[in-house]
Amino acid sequence: MADLLVAEPSAGASKPPIGRSPGQLAWRRFRRDKAGVIAGCVVLFFFLIGLGAPVISWLYGKDPYTKYGLDRPGLLSDTGIPMKPNGGIDSEFWFGLEPKLGRDVFMQLVYGIRTSLLIAIVVVLIVTTVGVLVGVTAGYLGGKTDYFIGRVIDTLLAIPSTLFFLAFTPVALALFVAPGKEAPVWLRATALILVLSVFNWTRSARLLRGQVLSLREREFVEAARVSGASSRRIVVKELLPNLVTPILVVVTLDVPAMVTTEAALSYLGVGMVEPTPDWGRMIHTGSEYIQTVPTYLVFPGVALLVFVLAFNLLGDSVRDALDPTSHR
Repeated sequence: MADLLVAEPSAGASKPPIGRSPGQLAWRRFRRDKAGVIAGCVVLFFFLIGLGAPVISWLYGKDPYTKYGLDRPGLLSDTGIPMKPNGGIDSEFWFGLEPKLGRDVFMQLVYGIRTSLLIAIVVVLIVTTVGVLVGVTAGYLGGKTDYFIGRVIDTLLAIPSTLFFLAFTPVALALFVAPGKEAPVWLRATALILVLSVFNWTRSARLLRGQVLSLREREFVEAARVSGASSRRIVVKELLPNLVTPILVVVTLDVPAMVTTEAALSYLGVGMVEPTPDWGRMIHTGSEYIQTVPTYLVFPGVALLVFVLAFNLLGDSVRDALDPTSHR
């Protein structure tokens, strides 16, 4: 009987290890990366500022459109320069006043975040969707389909996108706006989103095509084919789950790239224009007053630099967390 008795585990005995999902392991690795956590907090801060811009405007008591310097005497000089030092920074106007028009710089900066993020996120959603569809199709089908899609991607990559933006955007706007009239904000934003989307899906498509080319020869895909699974089921159930990591990495790299591209186009005059708050337009205006009001250039420049740097660091941390062998 004694041999049949099973000893109960003691209170101090170690418990069996608890299994963790790949997502939990990635989250654990990400939390250990201090630079990534800090970068994530900075990115989250920018997103919250952009989403809460109307609330901030209500609490602050000002908006980005009112020309306070022109409406109230004593704020701007005869040449349009803020009368107070450091660009008019004081307890009422936290980041000073815009030269010539006298708008509040802080609110322009807050709403500029909103503009840049909105356009960038919409573009990234479009290019990611198109890139996934085209890349997976080319990689899985192969043959003539892969060859044709590859040549289309090569053609788009060969076109100097910046010059195309400068040349095509005014032409596209002229098709919908009568001569002498200013294009509405929604039309400019739509044209900007479409133009950016046309050229920026190629990177994700080429990356995912290469991933699918290697995955389609793996044993689990062959087993699915042998079992009679349809092509749609193989793509949805077998391939796409293994493409989550590269897709997330591409997204974290595309968002800051689209923010800087949108700002550059606005700086060059083919993006968002007056009176829409935009970082690129602010930098363009600030460059004209760099000697007299340098703060108007510093604030959007530093904000753009911090956002792009934080998002790039976040992308590196996400990549290392999802694929710990990638940095070796």
